[in-house]
Amino acid sequence: MKIRTKLSLTFISLLIFGVTAVSSYAIMFIRNYLLQEGQQTIQEQARWLALTIQEFPRDGQFMTRLNTLEEVSGYEITVYDGDGVVVYGEGGALLDDRDALLTDSLQMQVYMGDAALINERSNEGLYVFHSLMSPDLELGFLRVAQLKETIYEPITTIRWIIYSGMFISIAIILLVSTVFARYMSRPILRLKDGAQRIADGHTEHINLDDQSEEYAELARSINHMADQLRKDNERLAIIYEKQSQFFADITHEIRNPLHTINASMELLQVGGLDPEKQQKYIQNARTQAERIGALFKDLLTLQRYDSDQNFIQSQWFDLQRITTRLAALYEEEAQAKNLQIRIQQTSCRVLADAGKIEQVLDNLISNAIKYTASGEIGLRYEQQGKKVRIAVYDTGIGISEEHMPRLFDRFYRTDKARSRDKGGTGLGLSVVKSILDAHGAAIHVESKPGTGTSFWFELTTN
Repeated sequence: MKIRTKLSLTFISLLIFGVTAVSSYAIMFIRNYLLQEGQQTIQEQARWLALTIQEFPRDGQFMTRLNTLEEVSGYEITVYDGDGVVVYGEGGALLDDRDALLTDSLQMQVYMGDAALINERSNEGLYVFHSLMSPDLELGFLRVAQLKETIYEPITTIRWIIYSGMFISIAIILLVSTVFARYMSRPILRLKDGAQRIADGHTEHINLDDQSEEYAELARSINHMADQLRKDNERLAIIYEKQSQFFADITHEIRNPLHTINASMELLQVGGLDPEKQQKYIQNARTQAERIGALFKDLLTLQRYDSDQNFIQSQWFDLQRITTRLAALYEEEAQAKNLQIRIQQTSCRVLADAGKIEQVLDNLISNAIKYTASGEIGLRYEQQGKKVRIAVYDTGIGISEEHMPRLFDRFYRTDKARSRDKGGTGLGLSVVKSILDAHGAAIHVESKPGTGTSFWFELTTN
């Protein structure tokens, strides 16, 4: 059942119940009021009738006067003599009537000259007894009776008016409740439609004009959810694109070395090659195998960074231990390219994962040597308060500004052909950034094409 229908039925049921309850109470109240007024009136009339009848002369016109009095008063009048015999009216013997209706207290009330009212639920009328005092003691009691139906006659008209008003009110209520339910459900339906559109992938904002603060707050919450969903979708799209590119790059990076290895093996199987060519093909196969090994090493590092909470194990160590080893490792390679290499080798204690930091510096120095044709490369560090700034610099080809935003993306190369010729995996800088991110350290780049590049980061020192 739709919410609009539920609201309409709820409003209609509540209002009809309310109108019916009020109408029933009003009729009951009026009924009791009329009965009370009728009781008071008939008692007063009984006193007046008793006084009037007592003044009537006992002549031949006595019965005529009683008959006229009954017609004028509108009550049923019965007159008894002192022996309980009916003098006028149809009331039966006083013994049958009075003793059956009057209790001892009410009989005493009558004898004392007051009006005694009888109103039993089982009786169809009201009865009032009053004593008649006359000099000749011929008259004894007066009974005045009135049917309750005559008292309740106005209720029929009132009930018709109330019921007519109630049905008119119900009709108006039906119309008003339908309009009100439509008005109340409109923002809910708009919110529902908006939420459905969001579920379908559309993230437009929901606009509710001239609505209550509660609806506006709900709309703002849904709009905030739509904004977050849109951002998540955009982020997922970027991740999906990068993931697709990542797998394509892995396939390419593995396929090319494997193709070279396979070709070298086929040529070696032919036989009849001179030793120099054999050595060349063997070296090609070894180089490509090392390239695949380096690729899987970098992939393993990135996979551990993504999934292993214990990716780094920080402890205090002397940075000099690493820089001395790196200086010895790359000195011969730098000299082969006529490069001047300057690696600082002073003592400096830092808090980090020594193996991971050595991998970072190894990648940065290796890249510096690869992309520097002449000039100088170096590694230096200096303490700045509780931090030590470590920088690897070169005077190589530099990096264009357009490549900076994606420089640390996996498999991103500024010059893909030249990078592969130099044996790179395309993951070196991604590994550097992942390791430093795990340390809570940011990697910074300063570079200008043709003048060189500087990578630097900071670690905690004592």
